[in-house]
Amino acid sequence: MNAPAPLPAFTMLDESALDRLRELDPGGHNGLLQKVLQTFDNSLRRSLAELRAVTGGPQDEERVLGVAHQVKSSSGAVGALALSAACADVEKRLRARSPGDLMADVRRIVLEGEAALLAVRAMLRP
Repeated sequence: MNAPAPLPAFTMLDESALDRLRELDPGGHNGLLQKVLQTFDNSLRRSLAELRAVTGGPQDEERVLGVAHQVKSSSGAVGALALSAACADVEKRLRARSPGDLMADVRRIVLEGEAALLAVRAMLRP
């Protein structure tokens, strides 16, 4: 049995993406940034669970494509750029019906997703 791949090095969320969110709530009085990050955390956990259930069958390509598309956008919005890029790569390949290793794609998104969760949770801690 193969050992699990190590998590990507801890990466902070892109500060310019976070600044764009902060601009929507000057002074932070409405807690918008925290609400967005918490919503992202909840959504990403569900998406990663869905990816972990993928078995590699032909029906799973559409499932992975849908998750990659959704996570690509939301991760870019919060500054999880490595995750967004991984999802964009996988989405592009699946839309083009290019041959590849679906399970490797899933592992890549899951690993980048776990790293993004670590970064988000670090920001959510008081």
